[in-house]
Amino acid sequence: MITAATLTALTTADRLADALADPDTAWPGGRPEGARSWPQSLAGGASGIALLHIERARTGHGNWSTAHAWLKAAVHGQVSAAANANLYFGAPALAYVMHRAASASSRYLPVLDRLDTATLSLTRNRLAAAHQRIARAERPLMEEFDLIRGLSGLGAYHLSRHPHHEITSNVITYLVRLTEPLSDPAGLPPWWTDVAPSGVRHPDYPGGHGNFGLAHGISSTLAVLSQALLGGLTVPGMADAIVRICAWTDHWRQGSETTPWWPGHLSIQQVTDHKIHSSLRPRPSWCYGVSGTARAQQLAGLALRDRTRVAMAENALLSALQDPLYLDTLPETGLCHGMAGLLQAAWRMATETDSPEITAELPILTNRLITALDQSASNPELLDGTAGAALALHTVGTGRAPAPHWDTFLALA
Repeated sequence: MITAATLTALTTADRLADALADPDTAWPGGRPEGARSWPQSLAGGASGIALLHIERARTGHGNWSTAHAWLKAAVHGQVSAAANANLYFGAPALAYVMHRAASASSRYLPVLDRLDTATLSLTRNRLAAAHQRIARAERPLMEEFDLIRGLSGLGAYHLSRHPHHEITSNVITYLVRLTEPLSDPAGLPPWWTDVAPSGVRHPDYPGGHGNFGLAHGISSTLAVLSQALLGGLTVPGMADAIVRICAWTDHWRQGSETTPWWPGHLSIQQVTDHKIHSSLRPRPSWCYGVSGTARAQQLAGLALRDRTRVAMAENALLSALQDPLYLDTLPETGLCHGMAGLLQAAWRMATETDSPEITAELPILTNRLITALDQSASNPELLDGTAGAALALHTVGTGRAPAPHWDTFLALA
């Protein structure tokens, strides 16, 4: 159904995408330095912007010549398949983007096959290292299991690319094992890490931390496991693993039944004190806030057929959307730290269960995002820039995001 709000969203998405049509002129002032802007970076490079143009072409709102120009830019240079390649960088990131293009055009299948082969090999190596770590009864690093750098992210790719492949079952088997108790005298969950949220040891986190976020924490594992179960994958222990994660997130859930929230992460001191101060409620972002954690909880509720959990997750998101002062803590426009991520999560959650309450909030949030975009400096990248905002607005404007879903890299679908 076309409304004034959806028309404005689509018009704005068109304008943002048009400004990113040419790979040679998309970066104002020239391409920035750093790995995040390398062509094979999904977060900030050409592959991320290619994703925008692929989605537009797939839905009949863009042209394939523009998408192809960005894909050509994305595969320029040597592609990394090193041990640190992941869903957001290197061969897996390019395979992810190419899979979306190949779903509509067979011309991309040969390149996709080569990238997929590299991603399969990388995943097998990462799984072997992870199982060895578990056998040593050591705590994991975030980069072993999280969405951006770890096996939850690779699992999201494989679940989308080939859900019935052996590698997909193997990744899910590892994610199940990740949740199984280690012999930890402190009674901490088996995904507790010895590092700070930055991913390295820090004196402010002498006992490490437990991470709730969708980007770097256990919510990514929860979302991927839930999507696998909903998709009909049969791996022993999947439901039990989801229940174990939910038991931990339930234990630390704050607020009330109508306004629940989860901390972004826990320190050992908070565990010892059994207390989370209300000031530690994270902003409603995708990476650490309710945009991500509520969607993961909704997926878990659907996978477990737990209507109470689904309702709780939707209440968490709705309470955020209906609190203007809380929304003011999220002035950014991007997918990771800003309103675009909240909008895409809200659209997914509303669409999943036909929630009229969340649906009613989408035009308000859409207008809020468009106003902020009009007042902010241009930044073309996918994760924190206009490419990601354009994708969220395009989804709201068209009312669809066909499979393979563009927002799988966010673990939202």
